[in-house]
Amino acid sequence: MKRLVIVSNRVPVPTEGLRPGGLVVVLKDLLARQGGMWFGWNGVCHPDAAHLPPEIQESGGVEYATIGLTPAEHRNYYTGFSNSTLWPLMHSLPECIHFERRELASYWSVNERFCENLLPLLRPDDIIWIHDYHLLPLAALLRRHGVRQPIGFFLHTPFPAPDMLATAPDGGTFLRDLLKADLLGFQTADDTANFIFAASRKAGARVVDEETLVFEGHKVRVGTFPVEIAPQHFAATAAAAMDTEDLHRLSGSLAGRRLIFGVDRMDPTKGLDHRLAGYERLLETYPARQRHVTFLQIAAESRTDVASYQALRNRLEHQIGKLNAHCGQADWTPLRFLTRGSPRATVAGYMRLADIGYITPLRDGMNLVAKEFIAAQDPENPGVLVLSRLAGAAKQLDAALLVNPLDHDDMADALERALAMSLTERRERWQACWNAIANRTALGWGLSFLNILQATTDR
Repeated sequence: MKRLVIVSNRVPVPTEGLRPGGLVVVLKDLLARQGGMWFGWNGVCHPDAAHLPPEIQESGGVEYATIGLTPAEHRNYYTGFSNSTLWPLMHSLPECIHFERRELASYWSVNERFCENLLPLLRPDDIIWIHDYHLLPLAALLRRHGVRQPIGFFLHTPFPAPDMLATAPDGGTFLRDLLKADLLGFQTADDTANFIFAASRKAGARVVDEETLVFEGHKVRVGTFPVEIAPQHFAATAAAAMDTEDLHRLSGSLAGRRLIFGVDRMDPTKGLDHRLAGYERLLETYPARQRHVTFLQIAAESRTDVASYQALRNRLEHQIGKLNAHCGQADWTPLRFLTRGSPRATVAGYMRLADIGYITPLRDGMNLVAKEFIAAQDPENPGVLVLSRLAGAAKQLDAALLVNPLDHDDMADALERALAMSLTERRERWQACWNAIANRTALGWGLSFLNILQATTDR
C-alpha cells in the first residue's frame, strides 16, 4: 500500500489533541487507515524557525512532521497574504481584501520552505495530497525539484469567478502552478467550472472535456468532491447530549420559547451582521413573535490580528447592544451571543434542541454546520434549516429554506415560515435533507478523492 502524505498549512500535533472540526478528524482517520505522514506548520512561532529542521512525532501509525514559522512569516504569510488577501478573494469579498507586496513575497518564501523541508521526507511510492489556499504554489515547486509522485490538491474554499480572480496579485501564476498537480478537487460544480474557465482563459490550459485539462503537455483531472460529515455518529452524539446538564440548563432558561440557533467562527464571510439584521427584521415585521423566540448565536473569535475581523467584532458588539436594547424587555433578552467556543457534543445537543438552524454565510465552500444541523435533528420532531443559497451545502440541502444572505426581509420571512411550519412539512423537508447526506461519510469523501488520484496517475 502506498504511503499517503497530507500537506496542509496547520497540523494538529498529537500532544495538543485534535481541535474540533470535521476536516481534521477525517484526515486523521484517513491517515490512520492508509498509513502515512502529515506535514505542515505546528502552530509555533519562533525567531529561528526558518533554520530549524522538521520535528517528527509518531502517533497511531502516523508520522507528524512539522515546522515552525518566524513571527514575520506568521504576520506576512499567514495573517497577511493568506488570510487578508486570498481568503476574502476566494469568497468574493473584495471590500475585505488587503494587499502588500512584502506579504506576497513572504507567501512565496514560506511555500518554498515547505517544499525544501518536505523533499527529504518523501519516498518514491508516496501519494501527496495538498490542502487549501495557503499552499497554491506547492505542487509546482515540488515538480521543479523533480518530484514525480502523484500530487492531488483540494481547495476547501469556493473558487471565484475569473473576473474576481483578476484582482489577485500573481493570479495567473497561481493558476499555472495548480495545473502541475494531477488531480484538482473543488467543493461544488460551480467552483470546478470557475476553475476550468479561468485555467483555459488566463493560463492557457486546453479543455479536453469537463473533467480533463492539458497544460504544457501534462494532463490534469479536475473534479467536484463535496466534503461530508459522519452523519450517523453526529446524530448519536446529539441524541446523547440531550441528557446532559448543559442542555437541561439551556432548555430551562428558554421558558418555553422557540430556539433559533447558529454557530460559526467570527469571520466576515459568515454574514453574521446581516444574520442579526434579519433576525431583528423578524421581530419588527412579525411582532407577535416577540417574547416567544430566543436566538442563540455562538461565534468563536478567530484571526483577531486581521483588520477585517477586528472591524467585524466592533460592528457586532454595537449591533448586539442595539438589538437587545431596542427589542428586549425586562424578562426577555432576544439575542444571546457567545464569542467563546463550546464542546462539540454540547453544540450537537444545542442543534437538536433548536427549532431553527440559522446558517447564512455570504459565501462558503461547503459549510459542514448545515449538514450537522440536519444530522442532529429528532426525526419525529425535526427543526427547520434556514440556509444561505451561497453556501456549498445548499447544492445538496436544497429542501432547506434557502435565502439570500444579504436580504434581511428574505431572512425574516424564512424565519417566520419556519416558525409557522407544520410538523408534516418539517418532517418532509428534514427527510429530503437527511437522504442527501445519510449514506455519505467524511472518510468516504477522502477515499473517493484518493482513488481517483491513483487511477488518474496509473493511467
